Amino acid sequence: MVGNMAKRKQIKQQNILGFIISLAIILLINYIVSFVHFRIDLTAEKRYTLTDQTKELLKNLDDIVYFKVYLDGDLPAGFSRLRNSTKELLDEFRVYGNDNIHYEFINPSELKDKTARDELYRDLYKKGLDPTNMKEKDEEGKTSQKIIFPGTVVTFQSKELAVNLLKNNISMPPEVNLNNSIQDLEYEFVRIIKKLSTEKTPKIGFIEGHGELSDIQVADITNALFDFYSVKRVKIAANLDALKDFDVIVIAQPDTLFDEKDKFIIDQFIMNGGKSLWLIDAVKIDLDSLAYTNATIGMVNYTNIEDQLFKYGVRVNPVLVQDLQCAVIPINTAVVGAPPQFAPSAWYYFPLIAPPSSHMITKNLNLLKSEFANTIDTVGEGLNIKKTILLYSSQYSKTISAPARVSLDIMKYEPDKRMFSSPYLPMAVLLEGEFESLFKNRITPDIAFNKDIGFKEYSVPTKMIVVADGDMIRNLYRKENGQITPYPLGFDRYTGQTYGNKEFILNAINYLCDDSGLLSLRAREIKLRLLDKAKIMDEKFKWQLINTILPIAFIIAFGIVIGIYRKRKYAK
Repeated sequence: MVGNMAKRKQIKQQNILGFIISLAIILLINYIVSFVHFRIDLTAEKRYTLTDQTKELLKNLDDIVYFKVYLDGDLPAGFSRLRNSTKELLDEFRVYGNDNIHYEFINPSELKDKTARDELYRDLYKKGLDPTNMKEKDEEGKTSQKIIFPGTVVTFQSKELAVNLLKNNISMPPEVNLNNSIQDLEYEFVRIIKKLSTEKTPKIGFIEGHGELSDIQVADITNALFDFYSVKRVKIAANLDALKDFDVIVIAQPDTLFDEKDKFIIDQFIMNGGKSLWLIDAVKIDLDSLAYTNATIGMVNYTNIEDQLFKYGVRVNPVLVQDLQCAVIPINTAVVGAPPQFAPSAWYYFPLIAPPSSHMITKNLNLLKSEFANTIDTVGEGLNIKKTILLYSSQYSKTISAPARVSLDIMKYEPDKRMFSSPYLPMAVLLEGEFESLFKNRITPDIAFNKDIGFKEYSVPTKMIVVADGDMIRNLYRKENGQITPYPLGFDRYTGQTYGNKEFILNAINYLCDDSGLLSLRAREIKLRLLDKAKIMDEKFKWQLINTILPIAFIIAFGIVIGIYRKRKYAK
């Protein structure tokens, strides 16, 4: 009997010792793991895995990048998710950043003093962070409201920039906006780190002097490009060195003639490896005249660059695309003499282009809005040039040749799909390879062999993009109290929708600049897997009951089984 008691006491001591050792091991492992950021990404789209380009950027940092994230405190559920995703990403950045990534999370609303809190709000707003008035319903349907600043201020050496973390597309539901915001976190942080830490940036030149779009008409895309590049407007004016410092030139909707000298300088820029983005209108339309009359005439827009583009492998056709997949415009439907009454009507001359996902430039883009677009043909056989169609019309489209009468009367009648029988018309093309000079065998020997000019008959490998719609890059603007304010590129004043024009142009420039890292990040897609809210409310009680009773029942059953087992064991 004494021996059994001693044995039981020894077993009890061993159990206690084993428990203490196990607890100590668990605590030690937790302590060690707290200093190591590590996770296994089992998601289908690898949403928690940094791209190789991001890892390389972080490894090459030579100084501290400091993130002040103003997203902390008692947040609504959606913003808590955004905060957690931001922290997880910054932790991942620290793994590859060699101690050069530091961050802190700040609740700007925690200041007790209202004056100090308001001053902080003003300071954050001046730095570029947008406040958000957030309304969110809980499971019971109650509404809460908060003013928060979902953004971060990033500092590198003496430079500082603000980044808004929340994407707020008014046409998207909150869940999609939140998902897009989380999806773009890596891109936004890489973009800002590159801008702060890169000394030499590629130079983008907007050509002027041939009736191209003015600076205010491309103000929004110019401001967006400033995040990555040095952007300037340049007038060639027969200056041989006008383009020598640029990496990419943009020719946006010219409407007057190019002289041969300017064409020669552009040609040799391309022969020396320069990249180019052409946004061309082959038909000129006076849209303002439709505000006063019921019709206008679209005329051929001859600019003397047609032979140059043809030599490079494309032809922009002087036709107008009509597409059943199109934007709407307001039309006065009131009878004569009655007050104006406007209603939305489909305007077939404003095709809405669905970008294909077959190329990284157009992957995951929203619809693009075009206005009086043309078509493109690829020409030339045997050229050492790869041609990729980037944009095309919908299944139900057709063209009319210039000169063309454009009338509002077409909106009075139901469209006949059978008439829209030219599907998938090419509207933008990417050309990559070695181009032949337009001026080969066309210039005198004293120019061809002049060492100062350095004429080349064939280009080094380079690339260009040609878009058959100059309006693709043009933003609207408004004038108020003497101030001119540009609208976002792609913004439709009538519907309030913002189309994907800006992202398309940014992707095109990124690609031409060989900035595939940024491009691949922007093209990344995280699928949104939302719960069925209606089903949740219908089955809420059932699952609450299951989650409450089932664990208790399991524990009771486990206790009964253990009790029976111990009773039988010690009964022997």
